[in-house]
Amino acid sequence: MKMTIKLSELKPGQSGIIKEFGTSDIHIKLLEMGFIPGEKIVMEQIAPLGDPVSVTVAGYQLSLRLEEAEKILIEINN
Repeated sequence: MKMTIKLSELKPGQSGIIKEFGTSDIHIKLLEMGFIPGEKIVMEQIAPLGDPVSVTVAGYQLSLRLEEAEKILIEINN
């Protein structure tokens, strides 16, 4: 069964497929960084206080603020 959740809800080691961005004024920035709908994304690490998070997408690892991760909707197999 597939379900859609926010990227910020993934735990380290979990992965999903980018589905869409919530209503966001940063969607151009996310697209430029490789956050393309249909692309696989893996949650690598979460900082001790929960912000930022580190993900792997489009073959490279990058960090996002938690507020940015909350705007990315992903589809996971449950």
